[in-house]
Amino acid sequence: MLTACQNLTPGPDPADAAKADHLLQLIDQRLDVAPMVAKAKWNSGGAINDPPREQLILDAVTAQASGLDAVFVRRFFQAQFDASKALQLGLHAQWRRQGMGKFTDAPDLGRDVRPVLDQLTPQLIASLHQMQSLLVAPGMRAYIETRSLTLVRGDIDGLPRRMAVAGLFSN
Repeated sequence: MLTACQNLTPGPDPADAAKADHLLQLIDQRLDVAPMVAKAKWNSGGAINDPPREQLILDAVTAQASGLDAVFVRRFFQAQFDASKALQLGLHAQWRRQGMGKFTDAPDLGRDVRPVLDQLTPQLIASLHQMQSLLVAPGMRAYIETRSLTLVRGDIDGLPRRMAVAGLFSN
């Protein structure tokens, strides 16, 4: 029995765990915006997928994230976009099945949604600065994947959460 315990990978120390938790909370806050985007696009009939806009945002975010590996930043933010789109697509599919009409409380993307995302982006970048070197620490990946089950929304059978968290890791 003692041998089995010795083979366990240690978890992160409390300070590093707190940094990981903070990043997961920010990821969750960003995913919380997806239903607002879904409502706005449902009412407008706008496309959920907008590759040219995503490319512009990725370029801007990569420029803002000086000191971080550009490939890491792009992979992370692309994963956030993909997770948000998965959630939006799931909501749109649900609303189609329900025969949902237009929402009376749909937000305006420019006025209501983008300011929230613009506030979260620098917070995510700052958190990535703290986490980039910690992501390879023994036990950190397992810790993040486990804690994400509690700290990040699990809509659509957890697909958006898994997609968002996967952006932290290269494989």
